[in-house]
Amino acid sequence: MFRGLHRDVEHTGEFIVIGLGRFGSALATTLIDMGHEVLGIDADGERVQELNGVLTHVAQADTTSPKALKQLGVADAVTVAVCIGADVEASVLTTAALSDLEIPNIWAKAFTEPHGRILSRVGAHHVVFPEAEMGTRVAHLLTGEVIEYLSLDGDFVLIETVTPRWLVGQQLGETNLRRDFKVTVVCVKPESGAFTYAERDTVLGANDLVVVAGHRADIDRFASAV
Repeated sequence: MFRGLHRDVEHTGEFIVIGLGRFGSALATTLIDMGHEVLGIDADGERVQELNGVLTHVAQADTTSPKALKQLGVADAVTVAVCIGADVEASVLTTAALSDLEIPNIWAKAFTEPHGRILSRVGAHHVVFPEAEMGTRVAHLLTGEVIEYLSLDGDFVLIETVTPRWLVGQQLGETNLRRDFKVTVVCVKPESGAFTYAERDTVLGANDLVVVAGHRADIDRFASAV
């Protein structure tokens, strides 16, 4: 689940990750693996020490304080991710402090819809709901109807699944999936091949994988028919 202003901001320089719990540390280390520089900040000294030498820079600080943020050079950052855990007050105050510093690209983690709305109002340009998104994804995987489930925003999703039996042997252009389910097959992975574009004359095999896009309710209806 995602809510944001969808700003087109060209990132330069170091990423700042505030809050080095499970989500924040995973985000920060992944950015490092991608070749970026990352400054990780947390109020907990033990968390900071654990990532010392892993991230480009780490610091222990009270990020609700604009003064502390300025001292760490955060005011010069382009992109900052607020990944603070269960301390909603610290999450909101940190986001507000970043907004006061006019950071152009603020991402913030929220636990609930009200929390997300507050984060948006105090200056977050993008709000993410990782727990809600993961819960939705795992629920779909548990049913066994899909292999992978990805939400592109609150209502549009992609799923990967094995070709439904009732589609086997048919050309995509003759299936009327858009008319009957309002979904689109984006790409196909033949049993003995690699993923490729789905064409109107693509014939689906029994063990082919398909990636299907559509609105959540339509995808759920399609997946149930699988």
